[in-house]
Amino acid sequence: MAVAAWIVQILLAVAMLGAGGTKLARNRKDLISGNMAWAEDFSDNAVKLIGAVEVLGAIGLVLPWLLGVLPVLTPIAGAALAAVLLGAVVVHARRKEWSGITPPLVLAAMGVFVAVVRFADLAA
Repeated sequence: MAVAAWIVQILLAVAMLGAGGTKLARNRKDLISGNMAWAEDFSDNAVKLIGAVEVLGAIGLVLPWLLGVLPVLTPIAGAALAAVLLGAVVVHARRKEWSGITPPLVLAAMGVFVAVVRFADLAA
């Protein structure tokens, strides 16, 4: 199970680094005109905050467990990212962007998987 957890952690971290990095690097108007129309419902600061949370969550998925320094942060990061991603599902549903629901839902499931497996590893 450890190998599967690492694979999911890395895949989720890469996805969150990409998504969060994009939100941090680009301005909100560019995001809206691109493939993130949902950003029109949020302020500039809120979009940047979401991006920062995603990047920090990605770091938290990998580094604490890899370095053995406060490894409890890894399952917490998984659970926190799952919550953020479920928020994205709600936003897409509210906007009736049905095609936008599946990716964050899959990523949220990955976050839950990391949280459950890594909490179990800590308890063992």
